[in-house]
Amino acid sequence: MILEQLYEKALNLIPLDVEEGVALYTSAPVEELMFVANRLRQLHNPGKTVGWMIDRNVNITNICFSQCSFCNFCRKKGSEDAYVTSVTEYKSKIDELYSLGGDQLLLQGGMNPDLGISFYIDLFKNLKKLYPSLKLHALGPPEIVYLARKERLSYSEVLTLLIDAGLESLPGAGAEILSDRVRKVVSPAKSTSEEWLGVMRDAHKLNLPTSATMMFGHIETSRERIEHLIRIRDLQAEKQKNHFGFITFIPWAFQDEGTILLKKHGIRSGYNGTDYIRMIAISRIILNNIRNIQASILTVGKQIGMLSLHAGSNDLGSIMIEENVVSAAGSKNRFNAFEMQAIIKEAGFIPGKRNQKYELV
Repeated sequence: MILEQLYEKALNLIPLDVEEGVALYTSAPVEELMFVANRLRQLHNPGKTVGWMIDRNVNITNICFSQCSFCNFCRKKGSEDAYVTSVTEYKSKIDELYSLGGDQLLLQGGMNPDLGISFYIDLFKNLKKLYPSLKLHALGPPEIVYLARKERLSYSEVLTLLIDAGLESLPGAGAEILSDRVRKVVSPAKSTSEEWLGVMRDAHKLNLPTSATMMFGHIETSRERIEHLIRIRDLQAEKQKNHFGFITFIPWAFQDEGTILLKKHGIRSGYNGTDYIRMIAISRIILNNIRNIQASILTVGKQIGMLSLHAGSNDLGSIMIEENVVSAAGSKNRFNAFEMQAIIKEAGFIPGKRNQKYELV
């Protein structure tokens, strides 16, 4: 397979198949992938603006029956340090968010068996009543699957109830790798690949903005990484014209510190800087119908984050005022608003503060 032909095909926005994607990912020099991906980035997002935002990630609860092998954050029901965040705590956290110039709340947490759809409806309505301008970017496909089973509702019915209560966008949480072989090891109690995709398909039909993610660098193969990207791309191709669909794709590197994957299975993070840049570039190349590629500066740090902007990424994500899950597994990267803008400028770009819909504000 001639690499130059695959580059030309990608630059003409012709979808690559799995074999072609694997060939590029495993054989192409990283500098050539960066060059092609950067040209595609300019095609989707002309100019030098790089997105960033201010939001806060608040965990609704740390009680979760899933007990994923890569997660140090979750607790079992009855644990001494188990909690459900109170309204008083939300108010304190949201007040600080507003004082720092943000208005989006990323609400995530465990699948707590005591919390049903009425809990989330009441929570969303209360928060929107207290803070009418607050943007709720909340839950994810695994929680929607869980609530649908618990309440004997369809995904669409659950999503509609949550949208009516104030949900404004759905994170791509829980995707990990969209391979059931992998999921049986890293997140066996979570939604299957088809269930994750099914939730997103229904969200797109309801025109609910969504994001897609990938957690890589553990037990998955290169082929499974490419298959994950193609499943995301193929679902995006189904969306109705003028609907949001997947607004962005965010690959992030597995953090191994203290995780069951490391302690029980001896699986260390396979992440390194070159591999992450290769992942950013191949994501831009394969995902020919998703406009934004966000680098996970939270997990890879400043230098690789800057380099990713020359490899197909056009966004560095949020300053993340609060984040508990990835940091519990060893991530120590934190940046304030000034530092985030300085990083973008140092990389040779123009900072563009945005909202969750990737609209400049």
